[in-house]
Amino acid sequence: MAGPLPLGDPAPPDGRLPAGLDIDPDVPFSVYLHVPFCRVRCGYCDFNTYTATELRGARQDQYADTLIREIDLARTVLDESGAVRPMDTVFFGGGTPTLLPPGDLARMLSAASDAFGIRDGAEVTVEANPDTVMARIAETLRDAGVTRLSIGMQSAVPKVLAALDRTHRPENVRTAVQSARDAGLDVSVDLIYGAPGETLADWERSLEAALELEPDHISAYALIIEDGTKLARQIRRGEVPAPDDDLQADMYEMADQRLAAAGFDWYEVSNWARRASTGSHASRHNLAYWRGFDWWGFGPGAHSHVAGLRWWNVKHPAAYAQRLALGESPAAGREQPDARARTLERVLLQSRLAEGLPIADIATSHRGRVAELISDGLVDAASALRERRVRLTLRGRLLADAVVRALTE
Repeated sequence: MAGPLPLGDPAPPDGRLPAGLDIDPDVPFSVYLHVPFCRVRCGYCDFNTYTATELRGARQDQYADTLIREIDLARTVLDESGAVRPMDTVFFGGGTPTLLPPGDLARMLSAASDAFGIRDGAEVTVEANPDTVMARIAETLRDAGVTRLSIGMQSAVPKVLAALDRTHRPENVRTAVQSARDAGLDVSVDLIYGAPGETLADWERSLEAALELEPDHISAYALIIEDGTKLARQIRRGEVPAPDDDLQADMYEMADQRLAAAGFDWYEVSNWARRASTGSHASRHNLAYWRGFDWWGFGPGAHSHVAGLRWWNVKHPAAYAQRLALGESPAAGREQPDARARTLERVLLQSRLAEGLPIADIATSHRGRVAELISDGLVDAASALRERRVRLTLRGRLLADAVVRALTE
């Protein structure tokens, strides 16, 4: 389970947005649907997820109906604020959304479409464990309006999967990808590098296996050790080694080189999309987060953002269901960050994008540091001088956190 929720102001029981909130109807609107169930807990994961023994009264078979109650509440809240807009993107995340029957996912998507509307050509993504995807499921999701499947491959090497407590069989990734392809869905695969005991050769094997699948999109994340996870405890006890920063840097450089050679362009530090004449395969949903658009997150522990207002739901599925059964909002708290916090967030997120961060969005007192970052080889000089944008070099991507600190502290 994830760590504690943020501190903030109490959220009203009816979920109403503050009077006078300046909502721009032209800002794109996205929906995130959280499915918090997993068969087992991976040792590195600190997401808000629950195995069967941790549900304490919440029922997986009633979850879709519970979440639909929150969708109905959201429609009422947004109606009162004059802020109902069609969805540009929808994302089912988790957890493992495909642990639910595909019909439940279809009902949740239908309820959101009925409540808000959905734009033509909207991107609708479902995250999936490779063991849970077969042709029948992929076809049902397609028929419901899903356009994209994001498959948690993580590695092609059994010992690396074991170190991460991933239980799927590597060969099932190919079956899942083929099922999605046959159903006409776009395919993304997720990889993790830097697991205990993983070598550069292991990582190369995983990259090659991912590329052989010919996906539209690949995410590659460096393993981060989160407090409170099983892996953090194992490292603290000396049972497994901590990730090696230098090795992870080598793995990132290898990924960028191999993916570029295979026709993929990076568009965010950890994400690459296949080049296509018919349009980008970048995740439009994740771009909505990085660009600061509006979204409503449904489900236990989900976070939302509308016109600068942020709020987050109670974490446990039982508490979430109880609030909604009483006709109350599941929101646990909310906040409106001040201008300084919004600037920090904008720099943190947009500097990670290949499109870069407008220098005008950096505080005046920190703009002079762009020249230092160029001198250090972290920021592309031509982009800064000609386009007035901060675009990271390859070295800058490896040291993205240092760039953010230089531009904000």
